[in-house]
Amino acid sequence: MAGLPRDRGRRPASAVVTEPAAAVGDAGSGVPPGPAPLLDVSELQVTFRGRGGTVHAVQGISFSVEPGQTLAIIGESGSGKTVSARAVLGLLPSSAQVSGSIRFKGVQLVGRSEQELRAYRGRDVAMVFQHPERSLNPTMRVGTQITEAIRTHLPVDRTQAHERAVELLRMVRVPAPERRFYEYPHQLSGGMRQRVVIAIALACGPEVLIADEATTALDVTTQAQIMDLLLDLQGQTGTALVMISHDLALAASYAEQVIVMYAGRIVERAAARDLFGNVRMPYTRALLGAIPRGETDPHVLFPVIGGRPPDLATVVPGCSFAPRCPDAQQDCAQQAPPLEEQELGHWYACWHPCGKEVQ
Repeated sequence: MAGLPRDRGRRPASAVVTEPAAAVGDAGSGVPPGPAPLLDVSELQVTFRGRGGTVHAVQGISFSVEPGQTLAIIGESGSGKTVSARAVLGLLPSSAQVSGSIRFKGVQLVGRSEQELRAYRGRDVAMVFQHPERSLNPTMRVGTQITEAIRTHLPVDRTQAHERAVELLRMVRVPAPERRFYEYPHQLSGGMRQRVVIAIALACGPEVLIADEATTALDVTTQAQIMDLLLDLQGQTGTALVMISHDLALAASYAEQVIVMYAGRIVERAAARDLFGNVRMPYTRALLGAIPRGETDPHVLFPVIGGRPPDLATVVPGCSFAPRCPDAQQDCAQQAPPLEEQELGHWYACWHPCGKEVQ
């Protein structure tokens, strides 16, 4: 595909992300028997109540992640990607109201206390945040921040935690790990700081790793190094990787499964090769069209998606993308299209999908 980098050794897409309304293999679920998902999110809804009204940030999304799988969740800023990820970890502010189901290895997480969530957060499911300079404490040495995570969850003494931290720094390819252990974050480059954040996330061997825009602030070369590092570590540990990003090129290169979000909803999802090879949702097509390309003439404005995302504090009938969609028709403004599996393994929510005859 023009404008997208070549596949960097991504494993072939295997299982399709399924609707997790019922357990895998349950009678009457309509889901064929298969590996049980590590993380199973069903009908997740997140709202924020404030003086200006109620913001419907996430509106009934469902997905599952299997061991060793790489899932990308993509969309514009404000589409609900990060809110969904933080809901999984229980990291939302007190103003957030979370409903639906979030199960890790069958254990329900929604409704659990902060103390209960702390026991699983970082140990079973960990997160690499977008800005390493905000994630790391500038007043603490790098090694101390890693050992803090280790000693919180693992029964080790100070010496063992130190050895584990140096091993993690070496694993994420930080040069001279014994020396870097005693340095402060400001003494490291942006790429090195991101590697330290990854080391902290991997400290307790989580089974699910969520990378929230983990490479956004990095140059292209460092970005590729970080992603290759994450996939190499995934191959060694079998960790499931969830990539939160607005970068479709990144998703096309590294993910097995892709979910596209808009206005708090999933609007398209499929195996990466199927989704990018057969785009059905006009919003996904618009995102692809907005990717800058090297062959563009100089001094030409970058392509953009017209209009602006909807106000999530206002619930309106119809497709939320209709006001910005060049293919929108009268029915698009009257009723919201459901997310359905309209082709084998390919789910999308659109009355008039791309590449198909209008019925």
